[in-house]
Amino acid sequence: MSGHHDEGHTVAGWTGCAVATIGTTVIGVGICGWRPGIWLGLALTVAAVVVTWVLHLAGWGKPPGVRPTDQHPLGVRDRSVRQGHAGCVACGLAGRRLGWAPTKAIPVPAPETAGAGADTSA
Repeated sequence: MSGHHDEGHTVAGWTGCAVATIGTTVIGVGICGWRPGIWLGLALTVAAVVVTWVLHLAGWGKPPGVRPTDQHPLGVRDRSVRQGHAGCVACGLAGRRLGWAPTKAIPVPAPETAGAGADTSA
């Protein structure tokens, strides 16, 4: 299978998905009759977002885009998260703005000087 691609299977992704699934199941039980389940399920669903975010910041998530092939296995930790990932909302919310800086400076044209050899006739 030479066309293997990065599907983003990470500890953060799987854990967040599991907690969200439990949360929505509890919401469903609450709708069917156990009224406290609605609020408990909503709390679990919000907790899924927080858990996923914290695990991503701890290095168990992945940066936006495709990772190198050696980082595809589930148990591989992302060591570049401390600096922040470019374009990553989770890193930006955590204040890791280093990855948000432009990668290339925009050139500014140099001002023309009327020095020796310059044509000043208009």
